[in-house]
Amino acid sequence: MALLLRIWRAVLVHSASAWSGQALSDAPSAVARLDPRLRLVIVLGFALGVNLASLLAKLLMLCLALACCYGAKIPPRKLLRRLLLIEGFMLFVLVFLPFSVPGEPMFTLGALSASIEGLWQAMHIILNATAVVAMVLAMLASLSAFALAQTLAKLGAPMMLVMLMLFFVRYLEVMGTELRRMRASMRARAFRPGSNRHTWRSYGHLVGMAVLRGMERAERVQMAMRCRGFRGEYLRNYPHVWRQLDTLVAVGMVIAMGGLLWL
Repeated sequence: MALLLRIWRAVLVHSASAWSGQALSDAPSAVARLDPRLRLVIVLGFALGVNLASLLAKLLMLCLALACCYGAKIPPRKLLRRLLLIEGFMLFVLVFLPFSVPGEPMFTLGALSASIEGLWQAMHIILNATAVVAMVLAMLASLSAFALAQTLAKLGAPMMLVMLMLFFVRYLEVMGTELRRMRASMRARAFRPGSNRHTWRSYGHLVGMAVLRGMERAERVQMAMRCRGFRGEYLRNYPHVWRQLDTLVAVGMVIAMGGLLWL
């Protein structure tokens, strides 16, 4: 349980969507000058193209995404830390998928047989995930959660979905702070976790109290927003304009993705 809590804290701190980990790079970059609508469309088109590409094309698309990260001036150390979070989950795919996909045996481990087809599928999934995450970080890392919500609304996304995303990002760190505060109060009362019934009961109470406090906070936030005239939408202030640079980048990405898909 302690390990899961540490992983959760790491995700909160190092996530590209958490408020405390929002800015991966504050330096002006070529990517930051692009229109946010174009950046979001590039991410969506790139994610679709990666899934349709061959293995060699996926590898080249990963190189393209890493080049975009360089253009966004994301520090390599921060980029590596976020990619390692994804690769930790992908390691399970690489280990277990070859044993679960039928095909030509590659090697046997007791009664289990690893297939070459399963290995290729695992490589496809790993390259898909890594390339898409790298492109998301390159294009959206310099956008705040509010700017991303405005961009989604400008592109015609349902307002309910936009508001849910905005509130989720905003209060994810708030609830994480509340959870850490309750864990600190448990330690102040001499609680020491272990593999016993008392520990699991205490963690159950901790989760229950976190849910109840979250509901109470949500009700207070709702009343406060209604007092300020909130009716399900926020005032849109979209200062970005489409420029010639955006057109050139859009055409270049279409040509690059089209060429890679032909491989």
